[in-house]
Amino acid sequence: MAKSINITLKVWRQKDAKSKGHFETYHLENISTDSSFLEMLDILNEKLVDEHKEPIAFDHDCREGICGMCSLYINGHPHGYESEVTTCQLHMRKFKDGDVITVEPWRSRAFPVIRDLMVDRGAYDKIMQAGGYISVNTGGTPDANAIPISKEIADEAMDAATCIGCGACAAACKNGSAMLFVSAKVSQLALLPQGKLEAARRAKAMVAKMDELGFGNCTNTGACAAECPKSISLSNIARLNREFLCAKLKD
Repeated sequence: MAKSINITLKVWRQKDAKSKGHFETYHLENISTDSSFLEMLDILNEKLVDEHKEPIAFDHDCREGICGMCSLYINGHPHGYESEVTTCQLHMRKFKDGDVITVEPWRSRAFPVIRDLMVDRGAYDKIMQAGGYISVNTGGTPDANAIPISKEIADEAMDAATCIGCGACAAACKNGSAMLFVSAKVSQLALLPQGKLEAARRAKAMVAKMDELGFGNCTNTGACAAECPKSISLSNIARLNREFLCAKLKD
């Protein structure tokens, strides 16, 4: 049987990108520990609507840990302090009765606040548009075994491809760096034969766009990998550096 807890929420409220934000405190009682964190926020919003108050704006979509939309800073950690989960996968059983929970939007210059807990993560889309693809006409669907790829390489590429682009890495980084995200997207293509043709252009273009959009430099503190809900490895950053330097040397 599910337990119920009483909690206090300190939630960041901000009308729009130009307005000054502030924390507001809310008290919730009898919250089921089987509820997800987003379901708890839904309950809070229902309460606010019943009281004729403005509900809290926050992002969500799949609620299955796939889309990366649920980008919340919870008690000082992106997606909360439980490892390898997104906010929508975080359940209230991880909190105790009487806990005070601080909820904020991503804190990164490249992710401006839209409203309350929502931020504009379009910068990641622009980085992908700069080079996170393979521009080739494949014609019909090729046979899966046409290009032999070792299981070790295939597994490594798949591990990099699990990045959902949520932005937790940039939010966790003291410099606001997007290197873990960019390196994962570069790695998943650089490891495979289909991606090698444009490897040099891709690395230069994505790094240039990352710098243009205001992301900070990587100083290898490892906070990005520690907070990543998909456990993207820091080794991808080393690969991105190699790809970028090789591209520059060819120039």
